Amino acid sequence: MGIAVVRNRLSDVPSPVLFVLSGISMYAGAAVAVGLFSVASPAGVAWLRCLGAAVVLLAWRRPPRSAWTGRAFLLAGAFGIVTAGMNVLFYEAIARLPLGTAVALEFTGPVVVAAFGSRTRRDVFALLLVVAGVIAIADVRLEGSLLGVLFALGAAAAWAGYILLGKRVADGGNGIDGLAVGFAVGTVVLSPLAFGAGVVWGSPRLLLLGAGVGVLATVVPYALDQVVLRRAGRARFALMLALLPVTAGVIGFLWLGQVPALPEALGTLAVVAGVALRSPRKDDGPAPL
Repeated sequence: MGIAVVRNRLSDVPSPVLFVLSGISMYAGAAVAVGLFSVASPAGVAWLRCLGAAVVLLAWRRPPRSAWTGRAFLLAGAFGIVTAGMNVLFYEAIARLPLGTAVALEFTGPVVVAAFGSRTRRDVFALLLVVAGVIAIADVRLEGSLLGVLFALGAAAAWAGYILLGKRVADGGNGIDGLAVGFAVGTVVLSPLAFGAGVVWGSPRLLLLGAGVGVLATVVPYALDQVVLRRAGRARFALMLALLPVTAGVIGFLWLGQVPALPEALGTLAVVAGVALRSPRKDDGPAPL
């Protein structure tokens, strides 16, 4: 399928639907990553994720020489380092905290971005609904190690940086070429973490799983993010990120038979209502692929 055909088809897909598809891919990748925690450190698995994404994107896109020089390179490099760091911090957080606690703490990053982008009472109300919904879904608890909390808050700050830098990469017209360059830079800068990959280096099967984490948890969802970032403002994008925990809850119900408790069900409704109430913004058009 040609790039033009992919671009045209994605341009017809609503942004919230793209987010759901992104979430499905991301959580499938997370499931694979959890299986690797027994043979590698969380940071090592996060680095393998970055490596796998960089290899696949570079082979696919083959960014032109202009993408490796000047301001475009600096912006893509900063984006890649922040994104890779976000993944490392989050993996370290969920190794020490309950997943719900880590998710809730990390979501403070997008919430802050959304708050600064709110201009009307309707936007503020939508933001409050999303915050309440995510707290209910995540079942926030204040237990766990202090180090885990610090890792989660670091991931929150990096997530805010991901939104801000990702928007600039998307608006700059470099699209997925910028992702390819960024992840290559992030992989090199964080290469000392490769030592944490442990026995993965001696097993082609485990290396393949690591590459799969990169594709499922990074290439697919972040490429879709670039499409949405070209359409939406940063605040709206940050609010739509709330669809990710909702997607996780739906997947758990359909695939794992996990029936949500009443607070989780109400939280899901609050998140969906908040995203729907956010003041609409004029789309800038699809992102270049």
